Amino acid sequence: MTPLTRTRPPRSEFPPSLLAGSQDGLAEALATLADAVDAASTARRPDGPLPAGTPAEVLAAAARALGPAELPAEGLGAKAALELLATVLVEHGIDLSHPRAAAHLQPPALAVAVAADTLASAGNASLDTYDSGPSAIAVERWLIGALISLAGLGERADGVLTPGGSLSNLMGLLLARDAAAHRRGIDAREHGVAALPGPVVFCSELAHFSTHRACAALGLGEAAVHVVPADGRRRMRPEALAAALDSLGPDRTPVAVVATAGTTDFGSIDPLPQIAEIAAGHGMWMHVDAAYGFGALFSERLAGRLAGLELADSITLDLHKIGWQPAAASVLLVSDTTAFTALDREVAYLNPTDDSEAGYDGLLGRSLQTTRRPDAVKAAATFLTYGRTGMGRMVDACHDLARHAERRILAEPELELVSPAELTTVVFRFRGADPARSDALNGALRRRLLESGDALIGRTEAATQGPGSPKRVCLKFTLLNPTTTADDIDGLVDAVLDAGRTCERLIEEDAA
Repeated sequence: MTPLTRTRPPRSEFPPSLLAGSQDGLAEALATLADAVDAASTARRPDGPLPAGTPAEVLAAAARALGPAELPAEGLGAKAALELLATVLVEHGIDLSHPRAAAHLQPPALAVAVAADTLASAGNASLDTYDSGPSAIAVERWLIGALISLAGLGERADGVLTPGGSLSNLMGLLLARDAAAHRRGIDAREHGVAALPGPVVFCSELAHFSTHRACAALGLGEAAVHVVPADGRRRMRPEALAAALDSLGPDRTPVAVVATAGTTDFGSIDPLPQIAEIAAGHGMWMHVDAAYGFGALFSERLAGRLAGLELADSITLDLHKIGWQPAAASVLLVSDTTAFTALDREVAYLNPTDDSEAGYDGLLGRSLQTTRRPDAVKAAATFLTYGRTGMGRMVDACHDLARHAERRILAEPELELVSPAELTTVVFRFRGADPARSDALNGALRRRLLESGDALIGRTEAATQGPGSPKRVCLKFTLLNPTTTADDIDGLVDAVLDAGRTCERLIEEDAA
Protein backbone atom coordinates (compact mmCIF):
# COMPACT_ATOMS: atom_id res chain seq x y z
CA MET A 1 0.00 0.00 0.00
CA THR A 2 1.29 3.43 -0.92
CA PRO A 3 1.55 5.61 2.20
CA LEU A 4 -0.46 8.84 2.31
CA THR A 5 1.62 11.93 1.71
CA ARG A 6 0.59 15.18 3.43
CA THR A 7 1.32 18.24 1.30
CA ARG A 8 1.06 21.87 2.28
CA PRO A 9 -1.49 23.80 0.16
CA PRO A 10 0.20 26.17 -2.24
CA ARG A 11 0.45 29.79 -1.09
CA SER A 12 -1.43 32.40 -3.08
CA GLU A 13 0.66 34.31 -5.56
CA PHE A 14 -1.11 37.47 -4.43
CA PRO A 15 -0.08 39.35 -1.28
CA PRO A 16 -2.62 40.13 1.49
CA SER A 17 -2.25 43.85 0.70
CA LEU A 18 -3.92 43.25 -2.69
CA LEU A 19 -7.39 43.68 -1.15
CA ALA A 20 -8.54 46.86 0.58
CA GLY A 21 -10.82 44.91 2.91
CA SER A 22 -7.82 43.73 4.93
CA GLN A 23 -5.97 46.02 7.30
CA ASP A 24 -2.78 45.63 5.25
CA GLY A 25 -4.71 46.34 2.08
CA LEU A 26 -6.35 49.47 3.46
CA ALA A 27 -3.00 50.76 4.68
CA GLU A 28 -1.55 50.05 1.23
CA ALA A 29 -4.46 51.82 -0.48
CA LEU A 30 -4.12 54.92 1.68
CA ALA A 31 -0.35 55.03 1.22
CA THR A 32 -0.68 54.70 -2.56
CA LEU A 33 -3.33 57.40 -2.60
CA ALA A 34 -1.07 59.69 -0.57
CA ASP A 35 1.72 59.12 -3.11
CA ALA A 36 -0.67 59.96 -5.95
CA VAL A 37 -1.76 63.16 -4.20
CA ASP A 38 1.89 64.17 -3.74
CA ALA A 39 2.55 63.52 -7.43
CA ALA A 40 -0.51 65.51 -8.42
CA SER A 41 0.70 68.47 -6.36
CA THR A 42 3.20 69.17 -9.14
CA ALA A 43 0.49 69.00 -11.83
CA ARG A 44 -0.41 72.21 -13.64
CA ARG A 45 -3.69 73.06 -11.95
CA PRO A 46 -5.71 75.62 -13.93
CA ASP A 47 -5.81 79.14 -12.50
CA GLY A 48 -9.62 79.08 -12.57
CA PRO A 49 -12.22 76.43 -11.82
CA LEU A 50 -11.91 74.92 -15.32
CA PRO A 51 -9.01 74.31 -17.70
CA ALA A 52 -8.78 76.91 -20.42
CA GLY A 53 -9.72 75.92 -23.96
CA THR A 54 -12.66 74.75 -26.01
CA PRO A 55 -14.35 71.49 -24.99
CA ALA A 56 -12.73 69.71 -27.94
CA GLU A 57 -9.27 70.96 -26.93
CA VAL A 58 -9.64 70.05 -23.24
CA LEU A 59 -11.06 66.59 -23.91
CA ALA A 60 -8.39 65.85 -26.53
CA ALA A 61 -5.61 66.87 -24.13
CA ALA A 62 -7.00 64.59 -21.42
CA ALA A 63 -7.29 61.70 -23.91
CA ARG A 64 -3.68 62.17 -25.03
CA ALA A 65 -2.49 62.08 -21.43
CA LEU A 66 -4.34 58.80 -20.81
CA GLY A 67 -2.88 57.16 -23.89
CA PRO A 68 -4.51 54.69 -26.30
CA ALA A 69 -8.02 53.63 -25.30
CA GLU A 70 -7.23 49.96 -24.87
CA LEU A 71 -6.61 47.57 -22.01
CA PRO A 72 -2.81 47.34 -21.68
CA ALA A 73 -1.27 43.89 -21.84
CA GLU A 74 0.84 44.72 -18.80
CA GLY A 75 -0.30 47.11 -16.10
CA LEU A 76 1.56 50.19 -14.91
CA GLY A 77 1.32 49.24 -11.26
CA ALA A 78 -0.86 50.96 -8.68
CA LYS A 79 1.46 53.89 -7.97
CA ALA A 80 1.99 54.89 -11.61
CA ALA A 81 -1.66 54.33 -12.54
CA LEU A 82 -2.97 56.51 -9.71
CA GLU A 83 -0.39 59.20 -10.36
CA LEU A 84 -1.42 59.32 -14.01
CA LEU A 85 -5.12 59.56 -13.21
CA ALA A 86 -4.57 62.10 -10.44
CA THR A 87 -2.61 64.29 -12.83
CA VAL A 88 -5.30 64.03 -15.54
CA LEU A 89 -8.06 64.88 -13.07
CA VAL A 90 -6.16 67.89 -11.74
CA GLU A 91 -4.90 69.32 -15.03
CA HIS A 92 -7.99 68.73 -17.15
CA GLY A 93 -10.82 68.67 -14.60
CA ILE A 94 -13.03 70.89 -12.50
CA ASP A 95 -12.04 72.48 -9.21
CA LEU A 96 -15.25 72.88 -7.24
CA SER A 97 -13.34 74.36 -4.31
CA HIS A 98 -12.40 77.37 -6.45
CA PRO A 99 -14.32 80.49 -5.35
CA ARG A 100 -15.42 81.15 -8.94
CA ALA A 101 -17.06 77.74 -9.36
CA ALA A 102 -20.69 78.80 -9.16
CA ALA A 103 -22.65 77.03 -11.90
CA HIS A 104 -24.58 74.06 -10.56
CA LEU A 105 -25.95 72.41 -7.44
CA GLN A 106 -22.63 70.60 -7.25
CA PRO A 107 -20.72 71.54 -4.10
CA PRO A 108 -17.13 70.91 -3.15
CA ALA A 109 -17.07 67.80 -0.97
CA LEU A 110 -16.13 67.98 2.69
CA ALA A 111 -12.79 66.37 3.49
CA VAL A 112 -14.26 64.22 6.26
CA ALA A 113 -16.93 62.91 3.88
CA VAL A 114 -14.32 61.94 1.30
CA ALA A 115 -12.29 60.15 3.97
CA ALA A 116 -15.36 58.29 5.22
CA ASP A 117 -16.33 57.39 1.65
CA THR A 118 -12.91 55.82 1.18
CA LEU A 119 -13.47 53.68 4.28
CA ALA A 120 -16.90 52.65 3.01
CA SER A 121 -15.47 51.72 -0.39
CA ALA A 122 -12.71 49.67 1.19
CA GLY A 123 -15.23 47.46 2.99
CA ASN A 124 -17.42 47.18 -0.13
CA ALA A 125 -20.50 46.32 1.95
CA SER A 126 -23.97 46.16 0.45
CA LEU A 127 -27.29 47.08 2.06
CA ASP A 128 -29.53 44.40 0.61
CA THR A 129 -28.91 41.64 3.16
CA TYR A 130 -27.63 41.43 6.72
CA ASP A 131 -24.74 39.20 5.74
CA SER A 132 -23.66 41.69 3.06
CA GLY A 133 -22.88 44.42 5.57
CA PRO A 134 -24.39 44.59 9.07
CA SER A 135 -22.51 47.70 10.20
CA ALA A 136 -23.43 49.52 6.97
CA ILE A 137 -27.11 48.71 7.59
CA ALA A 138 -26.79 50.10 11.13
CA VAL A 139 -25.19 53.32 9.85
CA GLU A 140 -27.92 53.86 7.24
CA ARG A 141 -30.67 53.27 9.79
CA TRP A 142 -28.98 55.78 12.11
CA LEU A 143 -28.76 58.37 9.35
CA ILE A 144 -32.38 57.84 8.27
CA GLY A 145 -33.47 58.31 11.89
CA ALA A 146 -31.55 61.59 12.11
CA LEU A 147 -33.10 62.87 8.87
CA ILE A 148 -36.61 61.84 9.94
CA SER A 149 -36.16 63.85 13.13
CA LEU A 150 -34.81 66.84 11.21
CA ALA A 151 -37.79 66.74 8.84
CA GLY A 152 -40.26 66.52 11.72
CA LEU A 153 -41.85 63.29 10.53
CA GLY A 154 -43.61 60.92 12.93
CA GLU A 155 -42.74 57.60 14.54
CA ARG A 156 -43.97 55.57 11.55
CA ALA A 157 -41.64 57.34 9.13
CA ASP A 158 -38.91 55.51 7.26
CA GLY A 159 -36.46 56.11 4.45
CA VAL A 160 -33.75 54.82 2.17
CA LEU A 161 -30.73 56.16 0.32
CA THR A 162 -30.82 56.29 -3.49
CA PRO A 163 -28.34 57.12 -6.29
CA GLY A 164 -29.77 60.60 -6.85
CA GLY A 165 -32.71 62.99 -6.63
CA SER A 166 -34.19 61.81 -9.90
CA LEU A 167 -34.29 58.24 -8.56
CA SER A 168 -35.73 59.43 -5.25
CA ASN A 169 -38.49 61.23 -7.14
CA LEU A 170 -39.11 58.12 -9.23
CA MET A 171 -39.50 56.02 -6.09
CA GLY A 172 -41.75 58.59 -4.44
CA LEU A 173 -44.07 58.58 -7.43
CA LEU A 174 -43.93 54.78 -7.63
CA LEU A 175 -45.23 54.59 -4.06
CA ALA A 176 -47.83 57.26 -4.84
CA ARG A 177 -48.97 55.36 -7.93
CA ASP A 178 -49.43 52.16 -5.96
CA ALA A 179 -51.26 53.99 -3.17
CA ALA A 180 -53.64 55.50 -5.75
CA ALA A 181 -54.23 52.07 -7.27
CA HIS A 182 -54.91 50.64 -3.81
CA ARG A 183 -57.57 53.30 -3.21
CA ARG A 184 -59.20 52.11 -6.43
CA GLY A 185 -59.04 48.48 -5.27
CA ILE A 186 -56.33 47.65 -7.83
CA ASP A 187 -53.18 45.67 -7.14
CA ALA A 188 -50.75 47.69 -9.26
CA ARG A 189 -47.94 45.24 -8.58
CA GLU A 190 -49.94 42.43 -10.17
CA HIS A 191 -51.96 44.23 -12.83
CA GLY A 192 -49.75 47.22 -13.66
CA VAL A 193 -51.00 50.73 -14.28
CA ALA A 194 -53.18 49.90 -17.26
CA ALA A 195 -56.01 49.26 -14.81
CA LEU A 196 -55.60 52.73 -13.24
CA PRO A 197 -58.04 55.07 -15.02
CA GLY A 198 -56.74 58.43 -16.22
CA PRO A 199 -53.79 58.96 -13.84
CA VAL A 200 -52.84 62.58 -13.17
CA VAL A 201 -49.74 63.93 -11.42
CA PHE A 202 -49.66 67.63 -10.54
CA CYS A 203 -46.52 69.75 -10.25
CA SER A 204 -45.43 73.35 -10.63
CA GLU A 205 -44.34 74.70 -13.98
CA LEU A 206 -40.91 75.04 -12.35
CA ALA A 207 -40.73 71.47 -11.03
CA HIS A 208 -37.66 69.40 -11.89
CA PHE A 209 -37.88 67.55 -15.21
CA SER A 210 -37.44 64.26 -13.37
CA THR A 211 -41.16 64.37 -12.54
CA HIS A 212 -41.99 63.95 -16.22
CA ARG A 213 -39.34 61.27 -16.71
CA ALA A 214 -40.58 59.36 -13.67
CA CYS A 215 -44.13 59.33 -15.04
CA ALA A 216 -42.84 58.00 -18.34
CA ALA A 217 -40.78 55.29 -16.62
CA LEU A 218 -43.69 54.26 -14.37
CA GLY A 219 -46.05 53.72 -17.29
CA LEU A 220 -48.20 56.74 -16.45
CA GLY A 221 -46.88 58.65 -19.45
CA GLU A 222 -45.60 62.21 -19.51
CA ALA A 223 -49.07 63.28 -20.62
CA ALA A 224 -50.24 62.40 -17.11
CA VAL A 225 -48.36 65.43 -15.76
CA HIS A 226 -50.58 68.47 -15.19
CA VAL A 227 -48.46 71.60 -14.84
CA VAL A 228 -49.71 74.14 -12.31
CA PRO A 229 -48.74 77.79 -12.89
CA ALA A 230 -46.41 79.62 -10.50
CA ASP A 231 -46.89 83.02 -8.91
CA GLY A 232 -44.62 86.05 -9.02
CA ARG A 233 -42.35 84.46 -6.41
CA ARG A 234 -42.03 81.36 -8.58
CA ARG A 235 -44.08 79.17 -6.25
CA MET A 236 -46.95 76.86 -7.18
CA ARG A 237 -50.31 78.63 -6.93
CA PRO A 238 -52.50 76.61 -4.52
CA GLU A 239 -55.73 78.03 -5.91
CA ALA A 240 -54.74 76.86 -9.39
CA LEU A 241 -54.01 73.38 -8.02
CA ALA A 242 -57.38 73.26 -6.27
CA ALA A 243 -59.19 74.40 -9.42
CA ALA A 244 -57.42 71.76 -11.52
CA LEU A 245 -58.39 69.04 -9.06
CA ASP A 246 -62.00 70.20 -8.89
CA SER A 247 -62.23 70.05 -12.69
CA LEU A 248 -61.19 66.38 -12.89
CA GLY A 249 -63.89 64.04 -14.10
CA PRO A 250 -64.73 60.68 -12.51
CA ASP A 251 -62.64 58.95 -15.17
CA ARG A 252 -59.44 60.54 -13.85
CA THR A 253 -57.31 59.40 -10.90
CA PRO A 254 -55.30 62.03 -9.01
CA VAL A 255 -52.11 60.13 -8.19
CA ALA A 256 -49.94 62.77 -6.53
CA VAL A 257 -48.99 66.39 -6.26
CA VAL A 258 -45.26 67.09 -6.41
CA ALA A 259 -44.41 70.22 -4.45
CA THR A 260 -40.94 71.68 -4.79
CA ALA A 261 -38.91 72.92 -1.83
CA GLY A 262 -36.07 74.65 -3.61
CA THR A 263 -36.50 74.91 -7.37
CA THR A 264 -33.29 74.20 -9.25
CA ASP A 265 -32.95 77.63 -10.81
CA PHE A 266 -34.44 79.92 -8.18
CA GLY A 267 -34.48 78.11 -4.85
CA SER A 268 -38.17 79.01 -4.53
CA ILE A 269 -40.28 76.95 -2.14
CA ASP A 270 -43.90 76.06 -2.89
CA PRO A 271 -46.46 76.86 -0.15
CA LEU A 272 -46.31 73.44 1.49
CA PRO A 273 -49.05 73.81 4.16
CA GLN A 274 -51.68 74.91 1.63
CA ILE A 275 -50.70 72.21 -0.86
CA ALA A 276 -50.82 69.57 1.88
CA GLU A 277 -54.32 70.66 2.86
CA ILE A 278 -55.53 70.43 -0.73
CA ALA A 279 -53.90 67.03 -1.24
CA ALA A 280 -55.44 65.65 1.95
CA GLY A 281 -58.86 66.97 0.95
CA HIS A 282 -58.69 64.94 -2.26
CA GLY A 283 -57.12 61.83 -0.71
CA MET A 284 -54.01 62.40 -2.82
CA TRP A 285 -50.37 61.64 -2.13
CA MET A 286 -48.12 64.65 -1.51
CA HIS A 287 -44.50 64.23 -2.58
CA VAL A 288 -42.07 67.05 -1.82
CA ASP A 289 -39.00 67.37 -4.01
CA ALA A 290 -36.67 68.98 -1.49
CA ALA A 291 -33.51 67.79 -3.23
CA TYR A 292 -32.11 71.33 -3.02
CA GLY A 293 -34.04 72.94 -0.19
CA PHE A 294 -33.89 70.26 2.52
CA GLY A 295 -30.47 71.50 3.60
CA ALA A 296 -32.08 74.73 4.76
CA LEU A 297 -33.26 72.75 7.80
CA PHE A 298 -29.69 72.81 9.12
CA SER A 299 -29.99 76.60 9.46
CA GLU A 300 -32.02 78.27 12.20
CA ARG A 301 -32.32 81.27 9.90
CA LEU A 302 -33.76 79.37 6.94
CA ALA A 303 -35.49 76.32 8.46
CA GLY A 304 -38.84 78.11 8.81
CA ARG A 305 -39.08 78.41 5.02
CA LEU A 306 -39.75 74.67 4.88
CA ALA A 307 -42.74 74.80 7.22
CA GLY A 308 -45.22 72.12 6.16
CA LEU A 309 -42.56 69.65 5.02
CA GLU A 310 -43.61 67.37 7.86
CA LEU A 311 -47.04 67.00 6.21
CA ALA A 312 -45.62 65.22 3.15
CA ASP A 313 -46.21 61.55 2.36
CA SER A 314 -42.73 61.35 0.81
CA ILE A 315 -39.72 63.64 0.57
CA THR A 316 -36.70 63.70 -1.72
CA LEU A 317 -33.52 65.22 -0.32
CA ASP A 318 -29.99 65.37 -1.69
CA LEU A 319 -27.07 65.63 0.70
CA HIS A 320 -24.79 65.99 -2.34
CA LYS A 321 -26.28 69.45 -2.76
CA ILE A 322 -26.63 71.37 0.51
CA GLY A 323 -24.80 68.79 2.57
CA TRP A 324 -21.43 68.85 0.78
CA GLN A 325 -21.27 65.10 0.19
CA PRO A 326 -19.48 63.35 -2.66
CA ALA A 327 -22.14 62.21 -5.11
CA ALA A 328 -24.30 60.34 -4.74
CA ALA A 329 -26.09 60.83 -1.44
CA SER A 330 -29.82 61.18 -2.06
CA VAL A 331 -32.58 60.03 0.28
CA LEU A 332 -36.26 59.23 0.02
CA LEU A 333 -38.20 59.65 3.26
CA VAL A 334 -41.77 58.41 3.72
CA SER A 335 -44.23 59.29 6.46
CA ASP A 336 -45.35 55.67 6.87
CA THR A 337 -43.04 52.69 6.55
CA THR A 338 -45.84 50.55 5.11
CA ALA A 339 -45.51 52.56 1.90
CA PHE A 340 -42.51 50.37 1.07
CA THR A 341 -44.70 47.26 0.99
CA ALA A 342 -44.89 47.42 -2.80
CA LEU A 343 -41.12 46.89 -2.96
CA ASP A 344 -41.04 43.82 -0.72
CA ARG A 345 -39.53 40.73 -2.30
CA GLU A 346 -38.63 37.32 -0.92
CA VAL A 347 -35.67 35.86 -2.77
CA ALA A 348 -34.36 32.42 -1.80
CA TYR A 349 -30.68 33.33 -2.04
CA LEU A 350 -31.06 36.70 -0.27
CA ASN A 351 -33.82 36.86 2.33
CA PRO A 352 -35.73 33.60 2.82
CA THR A 353 -38.57 33.88 5.32
CA ASP A 354 -36.96 31.84 8.09
CA ASP A 355 -33.78 33.94 7.94
CA SER A 356 -35.81 37.16 8.02
CA GLU A 357 -37.86 35.97 10.96
CA ALA A 358 -34.64 35.20 12.80
CA GLY A 359 -33.40 38.75 12.22
CA TYR A 360 -31.06 38.05 9.31
CA ASP A 361 -32.66 40.63 7.09
CA GLY A 362 -31.42 43.65 5.19
CA LEU A 363 -32.90 46.61 3.33
CA LEU A 364 -33.80 44.94 0.04
CA GLY A 365 -37.48 45.77 0.51
CA ARG A 366 -36.90 49.52 0.63
CA SER A 367 -35.14 49.99 -2.68
CA LEU A 368 -35.30 49.36 -6.41
CA GLN A 369 -31.66 48.34 -6.18
CA THR A 370 -30.25 45.05 -4.99
CA THR A 371 -26.54 45.68 -4.49
CA ARG A 372 -26.32 49.11 -2.89
CA ARG A 373 -23.17 50.76 -1.59
CA PRO A 374 -23.03 52.27 1.93
CA ASP A 375 -23.35 55.94 0.98
CA ALA A 376 -24.71 56.69 4.44
CA VAL A 377 -21.23 56.34 5.95
CA LYS A 378 -19.93 59.63 4.53
CA ALA A 379 -23.08 61.52 5.54
CA ALA A 380 -23.03 60.01 9.04
CA ALA A 381 -19.38 61.05 9.41
CA THR A 382 -20.31 64.59 8.41
CA PHE A 383 -23.22 64.80 10.84
CA LEU A 384 -21.12 63.41 13.69
CA THR A 385 -18.27 65.81 12.86
CA TYR A 386 -20.19 69.06 12.54
CA GLY A 387 -23.60 68.55 14.12
CA ARG A 388 -26.56 70.68 13.15
CA THR A 389 -24.87 73.87 14.38
CA GLY A 390 -21.78 73.38 12.23
CA MET A 391 -23.83 72.43 9.17
CA GLY A 392 -26.06 75.44 9.77
CA ARG A 393 -23.09 77.80 9.81
CA MET A 394 -22.04 76.54 6.40
CA VAL A 395 -25.58 76.98 5.03
CA ASP A 396 -25.76 80.51 6.42
CA ALA A 397 -22.37 81.38 4.95
CA CYS A 398 -23.56 80.35 1.47
CA HIS A 399 -26.84 82.23 1.93
CA ASP A 400 -24.86 85.33 2.94
CA LEU A 401 -22.78 85.02 -0.23
CA ALA A 402 -25.94 84.85 -2.34
CA ARG A 403 -27.35 87.93 -0.66
CA HIS A 404 -24.08 89.77 -1.24
CA ALA A 405 -24.18 88.79 -4.90
CA GLU A 406 -27.77 90.05 -5.09
CA ARG A 407 -26.78 93.43 -3.64
CA ARG A 408 -23.81 93.73 -5.99
CA ILE A 409 -25.96 92.89 -9.03
CA LEU A 410 -28.53 95.49 -8.01
CA ALA A 411 -25.75 98.07 -7.77
CA GLU A 412 -24.51 97.45 -11.33
CA PRO A 413 -26.43 99.31 -14.08
CA GLU A 414 -25.25 96.78 -16.69
CA LEU A 415 -26.83 93.88 -14.76
CA GLU A 416 -30.49 93.04 -14.15
CA LEU A 417 -31.57 90.99 -11.13
CA VAL A 418 -34.13 88.37 -12.24
CA SER A 419 -34.57 86.38 -9.04
CA PRO A 420 -33.27 87.24 -5.54
CA ALA A 421 -31.50 84.93 -3.10
CA GLU A 422 -34.13 82.64 -1.59
CA LEU A 423 -31.53 79.99 -0.71
CA THR A 424 -28.09 80.07 -2.35
CA THR A 425 -28.84 80.92 -5.99
CA VAL A 426 -29.16 84.27 -7.74
CA VAL A 427 -30.45 84.67 -11.30
CA PHE A 428 -29.58 87.75 -13.36
CA ARG A 429 -28.81 89.07 -16.84
CA PHE A 430 -26.27 91.26 -18.57
CA ARG A 431 -28.47 93.96 -20.07
CA GLY A 432 -26.58 94.94 -23.21
CA ALA A 433 -27.33 97.97 -25.35
CA ASP A 434 -29.47 96.06 -27.88
CA PRO A 435 -32.40 94.11 -26.34
CA ALA A 436 -32.76 92.09 -29.55
CA ARG A 437 -29.28 90.65 -29.06
CA SER A 438 -29.36 90.22 -25.29
CA ASP A 439 -30.11 86.48 -25.32
CA ALA A 440 -27.19 85.79 -27.66
CA LEU A 441 -25.03 88.12 -25.58
CA ASN A 442 -25.71 86.31 -22.31
CA GLY A 443 -25.08 82.91 -23.87
CA ALA A 444 -21.82 84.12 -25.42
CA LEU A 445 -20.76 85.72 -22.14
CA ARG A 446 -21.01 82.43 -20.24
CA ARG A 447 -19.21 80.48 -22.95
CA ARG A 448 -16.40 83.03 -22.95
CA LEU A 449 -15.91 82.52 -19.22
CA LEU A 450 -15.97 78.74 -19.66
CA GLU A 451 -13.42 78.77 -22.48
CA SER A 452 -11.10 81.07 -20.55
CA GLY A 453 -11.42 78.84 -17.50
CA ASP A 454 -11.71 82.02 -15.43
CA ALA A 455 -15.18 81.42 -13.99
CA LEU A 456 -17.87 78.76 -13.95
CA ILE A 457 -21.39 80.18 -13.80
CA GLY A 458 -24.81 78.74 -14.67
CA ARG A 459 -27.32 79.48 -17.37
CA THR A 460 -31.10 79.13 -17.58
CA GLU A 461 -34.17 80.70 -19.11
CA ALA A 462 -36.68 82.68 -17.10
CA ALA A 463 -39.56 85.10 -17.47
CA THR A 464 -37.98 88.38 -16.50
CA GLN A 465 -41.11 90.56 -16.41
CA GLY A 466 -43.34 88.35 -14.26
CA PRO A 467 -45.52 85.27 -14.92
CA GLY A 468 -46.54 84.89 -18.55
CA SER A 469 -43.83 87.12 -19.97
CA PRO A 470 -41.41 85.72 -22.57
CA LYS A 471 -38.51 83.68 -21.25
CA ARG A 472 -35.05 85.11 -21.74
CA VAL A 473 -31.56 83.66 -21.44
CA CYS A 474 -30.31 84.34 -17.92
CA LEU A 475 -27.16 83.76 -15.91
CA LYS A 476 -27.02 82.13 -12.52
CA PHE A 477 -24.74 81.97 -9.51
CA THR A 478 -25.18 78.81 -7.43
CA LEU A 479 -23.10 79.43 -4.32
CA LEU A 480 -22.28 76.31 -2.30
CA ASN A 481 -18.71 76.98 -1.18
CA PRO A 482 -18.70 78.19 2.44
CA THR A 483 -15.02 79.18 2.21
CA THR A 484 -15.74 81.74 -0.53
CA THR A 485 -15.62 85.38 0.60
CA ALA A 486 -17.53 88.53 -0.34
CA ASP A 487 -14.38 89.74 -2.13
CA ASP A 488 -14.44 86.55 -4.21
CA ILE A 489 -18.05 87.30 -5.20
CA ASP A 490 -17.07 90.83 -6.19
CA GLY A 491 -14.31 89.36 -8.37
CA LEU A 492 -16.81 86.95 -9.93
CA VAL A 493 -19.20 89.79 -10.76
CA ASP A 494 -16.30 91.79 -12.20
CA ALA A 495 -15.39 88.84 -14.41
CA VAL A 496 -18.99 88.69 -15.68
CA LEU A 497 -18.95 92.41 -16.45
CA ASP A 498 -15.64 92.21 -18.30
CA ALA A 499 -16.80 89.21 -20.34
CA GLY A 500 -20.12 90.90 -21.11
CA ARG A 501 -18.48 94.06 -22.36
CA THR A 502 -16.03 92.10 -24.51
CA CYS A 503 -18.76 89.91 -26.01
CA GLU A 504 -20.98 92.90 -26.73
CA ARG A 505 -18.16 94.57 -28.62
CA LEU A 506 -17.43 91.40 -30.61
CA ILE A 507 -21.11 90.93 -31.49
CA GLU A 508 -21.33 94.54 -32.65
CA GLU A 509 -18.20 94.09 -34.79
CA ASP A 510 -19.61 90.93 -36.37
CA ALA A 511 -22.88 92.70 -37.16
CA ALA A 512 -21.12 95.70 -38.71
